[in-house]
Amino acid sequence: MRERTVLVTGAASGIGQAVAIAAARTGASVAVGTFDGDPHDAAATVESIEREGGRAIAVTADVRSPEQMEAACRTVVERLGSLDAVVANAGWLRLSPLGQLTDELWNSIVDVDLTGVMRTVRAATPHLPSDGSVVCVSSVAGGAVGWAGHTPYTASKAGVIGFVRSAALELAPRGIRVNAVLPGVIESPQSLDEVNSGGAAGLLRSAAKIPLGRVGQPADVADVVCVLLSSATRYVTGQSVTVDGGLLTAWPT
Repeated sequence: MRERTVLVTGAASGIGQAVAIAAARTGASVAVGTFDGDPHDAAATVESIEREGGRAIAVTADVRSPEQMEAACRTVVERLGSLDAVVANAGWLRLSPLGQLTDELWNSIVDVDLTGVMRTVRAATPHLPSDGSVVCVSSVAGGAVGWAGHTPYTASKAGVIGFVRSAALELAPRGIRVNAVLPGVIESPQSLDEVNSGGAAGLLRSAAKIPLGRVGQPADVADVVCVLLSSATRYVTGQSVTVDGGLLTAWPT
């Protein structure tokens, strides 16, 4: 079996970093997507993979730039030999109550969290083989429920699901599968942000409401992503898989 290569955007930290490491553990070569100005160092992800004997490179992949995404995909093929799968993970959020929400902030969040997913998949698909796989990271926030103060984020994450369904239909004749994951409350640099997200206190409150009794870790999502990338889900496309510890299943009490 030939070695597979996976590009993961936003892979310097959080869920993206966990996906990159988990994919490498399956034997894949990994391109760790990052962007200029990322406060996290993609080299740390690459080093973690290499310490375990895996193969990884860091690539500049700013999802706000169509040209940069196309160049990133070409770089992956040139340096790693192929591009077999892509995980469109890059995203960000800012507290954005409607009363203070500007067009500029709305556009900047949607540009990364929704349009950036499209740019990633659009740039990758010309390179993907007939058994290629795409996973787009949505969220239960927007993908299943609302989140007050975060309408640009939730609108984007809801849009990712619609994009996945249509892209799955378009790419199915080529044998390329497209699916989404909807993480629930996951401990990450983003969720630990006290200003723009729940912070540590918010995670503690959430844990009490989750049937499995804890908030998720990035690796909990990463393992599901790797299953969707693998041949184990070769007949699954256009689907959205929720990874939330049972949060959406529980009736509020």
